[in-house]
Amino acid sequence: MDASTSDPPSIQYHNIPDQPIMTIPITPSLDRETRHCFGDETPGEFPLSANPSIVLHVLTSCSLDPQDLAKLEATCSFFRKPAHFAADHELCLSELAALDMCQKRVVFKPMSLEERVEMKVRCGGSWKLVLRFLLAGEICTRREKSQAIAGPGHSIAVTSNGSVYFFGSNTSAQLGHGTTEGEMKPRLISSLAGIRIINASAGAGRTMLVSDAGQVYAFFGDSEYGFHGNKQVNTPQLVESLKGIFVVQAAIGNFFTAVLSREGKVYTFCWGNENKLGHQTELTDVEPRPLLGPLENIPVVQIAAGYCYLHALACQPSGMSVYSVGCGLGGKLGHGTKTDEKQPRLIEQFQTLNLQPMVIAAGAWHAAVVGTDGRVCTWGWGRHGCLGTGNEDCELVPKVVESLSNVKAKYVAAGDYTTFVVSDDGDVYSFGCGESSSLGHDNADDDDQGNQHTNILFPKLVTSLNQVNEKVVHVSATNSVHWNAHTFALTETGKLYAFGSGDKGQLGVKLADNQTERPAPERVELDLGLQNNNPVMNDGH
Repeated sequence: MDASTSDPPSIQYHNIPDQPIMTIPITPSLDRETRHCFGDETPGEFPLSANPSIVLHVLTSCSLDPQDLAKLEATCSFFRKPAHFAADHELCLSELAALDMCQKRVVFKPMSLEERVEMKVRCGGSWKLVLRFLLAGEICTRREKSQAIAGPGHSIAVTSNGSVYFFGSNTSAQLGHGTTEGEMKPRLISSLAGIRIINASAGAGRTMLVSDAGQVYAFFGDSEYGFHGNKQVNTPQLVESLKGIFVVQAAIGNFFTAVLSREGKVYTFCWGNENKLGHQTELTDVEPRPLLGPLENIPVVQIAAGYCYLHALACQPSGMSVYSVGCGLGGKLGHGTKTDEKQPRLIEQFQTLNLQPMVIAAGAWHAAVVGTDGRVCTWGWGRHGCLGTGNEDCELVPKVVESLSNVKAKYVAAGDYTTFVVSDDGDVYSFGCGESSSLGHDNADDDDQGNQHTNILFPKLVTSLNQVNEKVVHVSATNSVHWNAHTFALTETGKLYAFGSGDKGQLGVKLADNQTERPAPERVELDLGLQNNNPVMNDGH
């Protein structure tokens, strides 16, 4: 999967009546391209193109305009090459095609037959549902793709081939280089050579990395969040307590850490006291605890951690949904109240809005969602205008951002009272707190908005990003109340742009003397879409 390109289009299956393979008349005498099945049984040949009814079913299911032809190309690529798995004559054609595409996913390949069957049952009993589950997780977390994380004072950059670079503050050894010296420019973590990282997460003094083998590496200086007792961990160390869990995503809140397994199960560390996360533990508990309640039997494709709460995007046969748990102050759990939730609870408002969530984002005190139809919803604490509704009021349930009605959104990011929306054509809109110039609006000459530190109450186009003449596909914003914020914007070719606070080197760009922030995006000398990088790095390292 090429991580340097934009998000792939979602796979759509046309309404073709399921037809078991054994009911299809076989005509081996025709000279046609054949479909080979390999397994323990004797290999067989299935000349699918020799059966006009199959071609007819496929072709008549679409209007054959260019867009539909592209869908047909994706759906029917299965029939062009041999499938390297045992023949299953009980599967219909669409199920065979879905299983074949599942086998190409990095987290599915190493699974045993028993694990695959378990995933199939958990997803609803269909390989098409498994494929939807896998693709949804890849899209909303940029799994296997280049990514950048604007952490609190330090930053992470992951290339398309899984190499990891760190820069910024290092007072708690959160850069993983074995020292507590900060880095003003991106520096490669050499100790991870040969390990491909597919997901990264940054918190206050903490960092977690997830490999394509499902292993988690952590380093930090804050012992109360540690996994190795009370000692400081200043180089990437394997989290032993997670060895039995194939992890695909990590999310760090202020008081807790959460991980998501390949099967869509959520586990949490710490902050289980008072049963706030569905289990009773001590703050220093290093054992992963499954999140109890409704999500025990519902597959989750993405998790998002706020200051003191957690959101989970669930994938069910009936559609996508969002569950929340933790502190309810400000209404950030989305249930119409400000009360805490000890176990995950379904946010019902999306059903009322007739909105299918596609991507979730959890800021420090507010949250946001992008729907499959491109609408954006925000809720929680509205301070500084971070909800984009034109005021600073709290919203206790998700509310559609009406001023974005003419924008089809694809991605959303939330920070400490800031929100960023990426449209399908690569435009970026931001709103909320203007401190540290992290919104990207260099408005010194803009009479109606003042300067770059002005709070933005409605979504505003980040025109400075349009000047890079590339489509932006991903944005990351600092999600911490204790640090000045900065922001990253990643283009579809893997170019990285940074703006906001940079006094600790977290932007990865050189600032002028006495300058502590950049109001306009500046290119970071690191191409995340390239297989081999040669960034400008500090001498002597």
